[in-house]
Amino acid sequence: MTAWKRAGFSMTEPAAEQPAGAHIVVSGRVQGVGYRAFAHRVATGHGLVGGVRNLNDGRVELDVEGPKAAIEAALLELKVGPPAGRVTKIETEWKAATGRFSAFSIWYEGADRDDG
Repeated sequence: MTAWKRAGFSMTEPAAEQPAGAHIVVSGRVQGVGYRAFAHRVATGHGLVGGVRNLNDGRVELDVEGPKAAIEAALLELKVGPPAGRVTKIETEWKAATGRFSAFSIWYEGADRDDG
């Protein structure tokens, strides 16, 4: 079996439509400005699953899964942010989709992130 098949890719489905995952960390004025609600609207609008939460250091973290093209489109909007926010940096780590999420959620302190 080729590495391509082991990774879950098929020869007939374009790579942009293959399920992918991304761990995204957003810096700037992104807490207390509605960024999580904004990220929720963006992600669900692009058909993504996963979640978003505030980090203790003032950044916002997202774990998303869906077609790579949809994640890339969402990233363009996440870089802009809500009107009251100001995004200064977005770090994206691409990863394989796990299939563990069934919806997109806003995670709060102590919430179980694995149940989507």
